[in-house]
Amino acid sequence: MKDFKELIQRYEVDVYPRRDVVLVKGKGARLWDNEGNEYIDMAAGISVANIGHANENVAKALAEQASTLLSCPNTFYNDKKALFLEKLFEVAPKNLTHAFLTNSGTEAIEAALKFARLNSGKTKFIATMKAFHGRTMGALSATYKKEYKEGFEPLVQGFTHVPFNNFEKLAAEVDNDTAAIILEPVQGEGGINIGQQEYFKKVRALCDEKNILLIIDEIQTGFCRTGKMFAIEHMGIEADMMTVAKSIAGGFPMGAILCSDKIKVDKNKHGSTFGGNPLACAAGFASIDFMVQNKLWQQAEEKGKYFKEKLEKLSLAKVREIRIIGLMIGIELKDKVQPVLQELLAKKIIALPAGTTVLRMLPPIVISYEDLDTVIDVLAELLK
Repeated sequence: MKDFKELIQRYEVDVYPRRDVVLVKGKGARLWDNEGNEYIDMAAGISVANIGHANENVAKALAEQASTLLSCPNTFYNDKKALFLEKLFEVAPKNLTHAFLTNSGTEAIEAALKFARLNSGKTKFIATMKAFHGRTMGALSATYKKEYKEGFEPLVQGFTHVPFNNFEKLAAEVDNDTAAIILEPVQGEGGINIGQQEYFKKVRALCDEKNILLIIDEIQTGFCRTGKMFAIEHMGIEADMMTVAKSIAGGFPMGAILCSDKIKVDKNKHGSTFGGNPLACAAGFASIDFMVQNKLWQQAEEKGKYFKEKLEKLSLAKVREIRIIGLMIGIELKDKVQPVLQELLAKKIIALPAGTTVLRMLPPIVISYEDLDTVIDVLAELLK
């Protein structure tokens, strides 16, 4: 058998902090490595596999489309794109009426930044501390973490970062050249920091008053993760633009920016060779249809509540705070998270960090209560 680890180490640019496991198969909320070991997946590819690994509906849609039409230039109409867009806007916030389709979340952010400048005639952006919006040059400018930016300056000019959930600090940075404010409803990479409804309502009112566009980044929170189809529903506001990706197509690479009627983009101002290709659209249709048929937002709400209640009953001396919304779980530890991640992996549970001290769990929403109980029992032992 070939040495898969050695081949990747030899040929791939080494930008990822890897774990010593070769994953080769998935089903539902379970993963298997090349040695036959079985894992409970509490990461879902960073909120990608919301509908579970190897979802039969998506697999069937991909297989049928792969033998029909793989690619179609965006200068032509396409049946699968039409049906996907119709399905997408059946579940989207009602004020959002049209979309630009991309291959990833960071591309959706890039489009949002361009559209904001184009429609406002202004150049500045306000983002938040601990925010993560991607790693391409515009998205990286909106991202907060210094380590991600080192070596790439100068980035796109005009970005300011303010504390999350602090309206006064944000309002103080607004001036006549502020094009847009970009916010995550829940900061995922930043530590599962949950947005406050009052804060988001004040930001929305400020944007209306000052003629500023509001971009909501739902790349990690979207498609049922937080107990709603989109996390903005918890905030009781409307976005001018909303970026989505990750779980939109059941694990197949896809993203989108959804726009209100405020946003106008002339022909040839933006584009994407592969964005909205028939294969991605077939997977996206099947994925969203599965979410709706199985009320996945309700499952996330109920399972998240179950997980939180059981966790809070435990005596966890190593835990500083537990933050949970739907099945978006953040456990802030009193010490560094990496040793706990390694201990979990040894127990055949895959989880994520969010910064240096937060244990992040984003399981497939189809995960069983039995698997959740297993994870809780292991956490009870490791964090006591």
